[in-house]
Amino acid sequence: MNYLPRVVDKEIEELMKIMGAVLIEGCKWCGKSTTGFHHAKSIIEFQNPDRKQEYEEIKNTKPSLFLNGEKPRMFDEWQMYPVVWDAIRTDVDHSGKKGEYILTGSAKPSEGETMHTGTGRISRVLMRPMSLFESGDSTGEVTFSDILKGKDIEGVSKLSLEDLASVIVRGGWPASIQVADSLKYRFAKEYVKALAHEEVKKIDGVERNPEKMLHVLRSLARNISTPVSNTTIEEDVKNNFDADISRPTLIDYLNTLEKLFVIEDVNVTNLNFRSKYALRTKPKKYFVDPSIATAILEMTPEDLIQDLNTFGFLFESLCMRDLKVYTQSYGGDITFYRDEKDFEVDAILRTSSGKWGAIEIKLGAGYIDAAAENLLKFKERVDSKKCGEPAFLMVLTGTNYSYKREDGVYVVSIGTLKN
Repeated sequence: MNYLPRVVDKEIEELMKIMGAVLIEGCKWCGKSTTGFHHAKSIIEFQNPDRKQEYEEIKNTKPSLFLNGEKPRMFDEWQMYPVVWDAIRTDVDHSGKKGEYILTGSAKPSEGETMHTGTGRISRVLMRPMSLFESGDSTGEVTFSDILKGKDIEGVSKLSLEDLASVIVRGGWPASIQVADSLKYRFAKEYVKALAHEEVKKIDGVERNPEKMLHVLRSLARNISTPVSNTTIEEDVKNNFDADISRPTLIDYLNTLEKLFVIEDVNVTNLNFRSKYALRTKPKKYFVDPSIATAILEMTPEDLIQDLNTFGFLFESLCMRDLKVYTQSYGGDITFYRDEKDFEVDAILRTSSGKWGAIEIKLGAGYIDAAAENLLKFKERVDSKKCGEPAFLMVLTGTNYSYKREDGVYVVSIGTLKN
């Protein structure tokens, strides 16, 4: 099977030149092992049951034996044997060599399972499911590098509305990309099943109620792309699923989903504004891939076409996944703006160099003019003396064409975008 290049490949290659080891972390099935092995020359698969007894003996006697092998040496699901972290850190300390080790992990280890932080020796790279460019669904005609430079753009997406519904339900799981028929939609469903019944137990051995976990996941899916409080989730579970969940249990379940890289927060921006209205501070919670939400809600592509309101929220989730993948390659981050009067901008993209831009996400062409007007209003609220003028204003859409308007606002089809 041919290797499908990933946006994080460049980041991994660069870090391997300056660091002793690189940790690739992210949710299950997003392609970490395949990508890690693409950059490695030998591998230990800690989840291999045939080697469990051997690995236990090495762990209890001489952990440095794990390191014997051709370099770069990869350790898949390293968190199953956290002792390897300290062995790598010690070896890198002593040898001073670069690019010796690669670790992959789909869960963060519990507090105190490693002796050292790895700072200065082991660098972390977060990997997500595939963006549309990585999966071959985006033409890649429009790049963020051009937009950040203020250049004119043009591009034509090959994705219809039905295609967008399909890629949302399919998701960015590498294994699903290579399945042509409707079976490609099964991967996300199997992921959710494994998550609720197996992965939430494996992470720390704590027994968690699969049904309650599914209730929490359903509530998150029902509130996708919106700021949601713990109280909202508790009430949603009680009113819609006739079940009670205590606050400590809910917090434990949400923390577990974060440790498994299933959900992540998008926080309110900290840019400076002239607005007299206070910012709302509650983050938005997103699944790492929109297909998790459709699998939980048991929605098909046809269901999305029939429910354009839900389609819009899930399209925003798709765009946020891709924006995060692309922005990471610039060392940047994604936040959003929303004040107490509910004036909102969907995404604020900021690069490591300090450049920033504002993005509105709209599925259909009918909302482009209003979104552009909203962005221009937002620009007036920014204190440019403190944070600089925006490098760009963008409406990110599910339409076919990408171009720059006369007022300077970019209209970009998600089906033409790449980093």
